[in-house]
Amino acid sequence: MTIQRMDHVGIVVDDLEAATEFFVELGLEVQGGGEVEDERADRIVGLDGVRSELVMLQSQDGRRLIELVKFHSPASPEGDPQAPSNVPGIRHLAFVVDDVDAAVAGLRERGTELVGELVSYGNSYRLCYVRGPEGIIVELAEPLG
Repeated sequence: MTIQRMDHVGIVVDDLEAATEFFVELGLEVQGGGEVEDERADRIVGLDGVRSELVMLQSQDGRRLIELVKFHSPASPEGDPQAPSNVPGIRHLAFVVDDVDAAVAGLRERGTELVGELVSYGNSYRLCYVRGPEGIIVELAEPLG
């Protein structure tokens, strides 16, 4: 078996609108969405009575997709939206941006906070982590030079 490409990353959220707005603020574009409620979905995800809605987003280069999913049923267990960066599992998504200061400023206007600090990482990048809706951690990286 050979992996051909990565297709998308799925993120389950409680507030689909807020999560969508957060990623649009970062520069992703909504590609579509819809509702899912059928036996095939139940069988694929291993749950009974799935009723969900989703939004697909992609980067401006058209190559990276994020699927935001809100499950209306069945009920979801509670997660820890303030989990630190070193908890096992998928912890963050990383995006290269033109201007990390402008990206952070735009997100701060919406109430998003830095997880740590904005720092220069050697001569390669200016980096920071921000925590978005649902506790999603996003790394923003501006190439230097």
